[in-house]
Amino acid sequence: MEEQEENRSRWLNIRLKPDEYKGLKKRFNKTTFQTMSEYHRALLLGNPVIVIHRDKSMDEVLEELILLRRELNFVGNNLNQAVRNINSAHGFSDTRLWMNLLTIINGKLEPSITQIKEGMNKYADLWSQKLKKERIR
Repeated sequence: MEEQEENRSRWLNIRLKPDEYKGLKKRFNKTTFQTMSEYHRALLLGNPVIVIHRDKSMDEVLEELILLRRELNFVGNNLNQAVRNINSAHGFSDTRLWMNLLTIINGKLEPSITQIKEGMNKYADLWSQKLKKERIR
Protein backbone atom coordinates (compact mmCIF):
# COMPACT_ATOMS: atom_id res chain seq x y z
CA MET A 1 0.00 0.00 0.00
CA GLU A 2 1.04 3.55 -0.59
CA GLU A 3 2.19 5.54 2.35
CA GLN A 4 0.09 8.67 2.74
CA GLU A 5 1.75 11.96 3.55
CA GLU A 6 0.59 13.31 6.86
CA ASN A 7 -0.86 16.82 6.80
CA ARG A 8 0.61 19.47 8.98
CA SER A 9 -2.02 19.85 11.64
CA ARG A 10 -0.07 21.30 14.57
CA TRP A 11 0.32 25.02 15.01
CA LEU A 12 3.28 26.80 16.55
CA ASN A 13 2.53 30.41 17.37
CA ILE A 14 5.15 32.89 18.49
CA ARG A 15 5.07 36.61 19.07
CA LEU A 16 7.77 38.91 17.78
CA LYS A 17 8.63 42.55 18.16
CA PRO A 18 8.35 44.55 14.92
CA ASP A 19 12.13 44.81 14.54
CA GLU A 20 12.53 41.05 15.14
CA TYR A 21 9.97 40.35 12.44
CA LYS A 22 11.72 42.77 10.05
CA GLY A 23 14.99 40.93 10.65
CA LEU A 24 13.42 37.54 9.94
CA LYS A 25 11.64 38.90 6.87
CA LYS A 26 14.89 40.43 5.58
CA ARG A 27 16.72 37.10 5.96
CA PHE A 28 13.80 35.22 4.38
CA ASN A 29 13.94 37.51 1.32
CA LYS A 30 17.54 36.43 0.70
CA THR A 31 16.59 32.74 0.48
CA THR A 32 15.11 30.52 -2.20
CA PHE A 33 12.02 29.66 -0.11
CA GLN A 34 8.58 30.58 -1.47
CA THR A 35 6.85 31.08 1.87
CA MET A 36 7.82 32.23 5.34
CA SER A 37 6.39 28.98 6.73
CA GLU A 38 8.79 26.86 4.68
CA TYR A 39 11.71 29.04 5.74
CA HIS A 40 10.89 28.98 9.45
CA ARG A 41 10.18 25.26 9.39
CA ALA A 42 13.62 24.67 7.84
CA LEU A 43 15.26 26.83 10.52
CA LEU A 44 13.43 25.16 13.39
CA LEU A 45 13.98 21.62 12.14
CA GLY A 46 17.64 22.21 11.28
CA ASN A 47 17.21 21.66 7.55
CA PRO A 48 19.55 23.38 5.10
CA VAL A 49 18.69 26.97 4.17
CA ILE A 50 19.85 28.09 0.73
CA VAL A 51 20.73 31.78 0.65
CA ILE A 52 21.01 33.74 -2.57
CA HIS A 53 24.33 35.54 -2.71
CA ARG A 54 25.02 38.28 -5.21
CA ASP A 55 28.62 39.29 -5.74
CA LYS A 56 28.33 43.04 -6.29
CA SER A 57 32.08 43.37 -6.87
CA MET A 58 31.59 41.78 -10.28
CA ASP A 59 29.05 44.40 -11.44
CA GLU A 60 31.80 46.55 -12.91
CA VAL A 61 33.27 43.58 -14.74
CA LEU A 62 29.90 42.60 -16.16
CA GLU A 63 29.19 46.15 -17.36
CA GLU A 64 32.56 46.26 -19.11
CA LEU A 65 31.96 42.86 -20.73
CA ILE A 66 28.58 44.06 -22.00
CA LEU A 67 30.24 47.10 -23.58
CA LEU A 68 32.93 44.90 -25.12
CA ARG A 69 30.30 42.56 -26.54
CA ARG A 70 28.44 45.51 -28.05
CA GLU A 71 31.66 46.78 -29.61
CA LEU A 72 32.38 43.33 -31.03
CA ASN A 73 28.87 43.22 -32.55
CA PHE A 74 29.51 46.58 -34.23
CA VAL A 75 32.79 45.28 -35.62
CA GLY A 76 31.09 42.15 -36.97
CA ASN A 77 28.29 44.14 -38.60
CA ASN A 78 30.73 46.49 -40.29
CA LEU A 79 32.82 43.62 -41.58
CA ASN A 80 29.74 41.76 -42.88
CA GLN A 81 28.59 44.86 -44.76
CA ALA A 82 32.01 45.30 -46.35
CA VAL A 83 32.22 41.66 -47.44
CA ARG A 84 28.66 41.79 -48.83
CA ASN A 85 29.56 44.85 -50.88
CA ILE A 86 32.73 43.24 -52.24
CA ASN A 87 30.86 40.04 -53.17
CA SER A 88 28.19 42.01 -55.01
CA ALA A 89 30.84 43.98 -56.90
CA HIS A 90 32.85 40.90 -57.95
CA GLY A 91 33.83 41.16 -61.60
CA PHE A 92 33.11 44.86 -61.80
CA SER A 93 35.68 47.59 -62.00
CA ASP A 94 34.71 48.61 -58.48
CA THR A 95 36.09 45.38 -57.01
CA ARG A 96 39.58 46.87 -56.66
CA LEU A 97 38.06 49.93 -54.96
CA TRP A 98 36.14 47.71 -52.53
CA MET A 99 39.25 45.65 -51.77
CA ASN A 100 41.10 48.86 -50.90
CA LEU A 101 38.12 49.99 -48.84
CA LEU A 102 38.09 46.68 -46.97
CA THR A 103 41.80 47.11 -46.22
CA ILE A 104 41.05 50.54 -44.74
CA ILE A 105 38.10 49.19 -42.74
CA ASN A 106 40.20 46.31 -41.48
CA GLY A 107 42.85 48.82 -40.38
CA LYS A 108 40.21 50.70 -38.41
CA LEU A 109 38.64 47.57 -36.94
CA GLU A 110 41.91 45.98 -35.87
CA PRO A 111 42.43 48.40 -32.92
CA SER A 112 38.88 47.71 -31.70
CA ILE A 113 39.44 43.97 -31.89
CA THR A 114 42.74 44.34 -30.05
CA GLN A 115 41.03 46.46 -27.37
CA ILE A 116 38.33 43.84 -26.95
CA LYS A 117 40.89 41.05 -26.63
CA GLU A 118 42.91 43.02 -24.07
CA GLY A 119 39.77 43.81 -22.08
CA MET A 120 38.64 40.20 -22.08
CA ASN A 121 42.11 39.04 -20.99
CA LYS A 122 42.21 41.65 -18.22
CA TYR A 123 38.86 40.58 -16.81
CA ALA A 124 39.70 36.91 -17.20
CA ASP A 125 42.83 37.54 -15.10
CA LEU A 126 40.80 39.45 -12.48
CA TRP A 127 38.26 36.65 -12.36
CA SER A 128 40.90 33.94 -11.97
CA GLN A 129 42.62 35.92 -9.17
CA LYS A 130 39.26 36.23 -7.41
CA LEU A 131 38.70 32.48 -7.72
CA LYS A 132 42.17 31.78 -6.33
CA LYS A 133 41.47 34.00 -3.31
CA GLU A 134 38.18 32.21 -2.67
CA ARG A 135 39.84 28.79 -2.82
CA ILE A 136 42.50 29.86 -0.33
CA ARG A 137 39.92 30.83 2.28
